[in-house]
Amino acid sequence: MIEKIKIYVLSFLFRVLYGSCRWQIEGSQNLQKIIESKQSAILAYWHGNMLIPYYKLAKYRFHILAGFHRDAELGVKIGERLGWQFFRGSSSKKGSEVFQAITEFLGKNGNIIAITPDGPKGPAKIPKPGTVRAAQKLGIPIIPIAGRSRKNWGFTNWDTFYLTKPFTKIALKIGKPLFFSETDDFESCNTHLTEQLNRLEQEAKTALEK
Repeated sequence: MIEKIKIYVLSFLFRVLYGSCRWQIEGSQNLQKIIESKQSAILAYWHGNMLIPYYKLAKYRFHILAGFHRDAELGVKIGERLGWQFFRGSSSKKGSEVFQAITEFLGKNGNIIAITPDGPKGPAKIPKPGTVRAAQKLGIPIIPIAGRSRKNWGFTNWDTFYLTKPFTKIALKIGKPLFFSETDDFESCNTHLTEQLNRLEQEAKTALEK
């Protein structure tokens, strides 16, 4: 009972915190076109600023990949209240099983999953291979996403994890879809994904300076 109350309160505070902010969103049409075409896709964003898309995209009730560590358990329970549906697994635990489950899920039209390519334990901003491998295998797009907030709290572990402060400005960038085929060089694809995520993050940061 106490745990349920805790999750309810934290979910409420999370909504209030991010709902109090002024949002500047660019590229929504890139995601909307994928949804309207009933095409499967992967949404990719860095772990450090994941709470921004975690809040804003919850309304779509997409699936998302989460690990098994303690912080992930709390995030899953809050995320379920927001609207997310979950796959559980990581590169270090049930990696092959969850990759198989995700590829089967994405093999069906209209299924979308969000992934932090550098999560859950880093290194920061270095994508693990699963995101690109799945896109190559299935021929589906990766939608790069990045968000930044003008004022935030930073919590440092293997990376700096940001929690947005209330009543500030948030910039969210949704990039154009990236397509990779099985014949493409994997390292080049991974590098391109990294570059696009970093570019969008820099654009979001620049937008907040205006």
